[in-house]
Amino acid sequence: MPELPEVETVRRGLKKLVLNKKIKTVIVKKKNLVKQSVYSFKKELVGRRFNELKRVGKLLIFVLGSDGRREKQKYLLIHLKMTGQLVYCDEKDFLAGGHANSKKERKAFLRGNRNEFCQPGKYTHIIFEFTDKSKLFFNDLRQFGFLKIVSSEELEKVKENYGIEPGQLNFTWANFKKALQGRKTNIKALLLNQKVIAGLGNIYVDESLFLAKIHPERSVSDLTLAEQKRLFQAIKTIIKKALQYKGTTFSNFVDSQGRRGGFKKLLKVYGRSGKSCRRKSCDGIIKKIRVAGRGTHFCDQCQKKNQVSFF
Repeated sequence: MPELPEVETVRRGLKKLVLNKKIKTVIVKKKNLVKQSVYSFKKELVGRRFNELKRVGKLLIFVLGSDGRREKQKYLLIHLKMTGQLVYCDEKDFLAGGHANSKKERKAFLRGNRNEFCQPGKYTHIIFEFTDKSKLFFNDLRQFGFLKIVSSEELEKVKENYGIEPGQLNFTWANFKKALQGRKTNIKALLLNQKVIAGLGNIYVDESLFLAKIHPERSVSDLTLAEQKRLFQAIKTIIKKALQYKGTTFSNFVDSQGRRGGFKKLLKVYGRSGKSCRRKSCDGIIKKIRVAGRGTHFCDQCQKKNQVSFF
């Protein structure tokens, strides 16, 4: 599943091309992906424009402009989940971001082969057609993604399900420390909880814990203040660097221009089970266990479960 850096990369890429285009028609091939009546979904969209493209956690938020008839502000929510894609095409540009559904498709992504994507495919379930003849496709192999139009009030309720987010103003040391208070679960499970920390997933949690030298099974309540501070800084560092490198390519995830994320080459533990630790002066081996229902990577020397690290 794409995490914060991947979804943010998609947002930045699409924002340059989809804004202020008038929606002519909306084609819905899979009704189950639209979390409301298809009739109301289409009615709310046709004739409107995307005025802005925002994000909270891994959720994309398309701000709908007024069509002169409707006064209330509305928003289109899109979640890619595990295998979603958003593909934009016009006569000049081709932008795509998401999960490539096959090796052939991934190669087409990387070659920038617009003919492979600029027409409905087997997994194309929603199509937005704009008045300038450009199109935005929502493709989804496993159909876990969803689309929904909400009001301002509904959007605020949705946002309440998301915790503080790395890279946003609410991700402060004071808020982070407060989010950890009174928690009895292990630190890996807590960091994966979107209601506590928004946008983090398996890759960046493992990398942040490694950088902070904290074992993923450590109880949150056992972390020292020094460890909490180190973890807070580690998360900020990892996410900032992941955004800089346009995320990590796993499960064929590519960015909005079909390019592979460059953070993969910087990974220290994720996907490196059985390999030597990359930290200097450490002779540890990267192990893989299951924590919070997820495959979890850590160094057996840098991140000992029963060892409190003060430095």
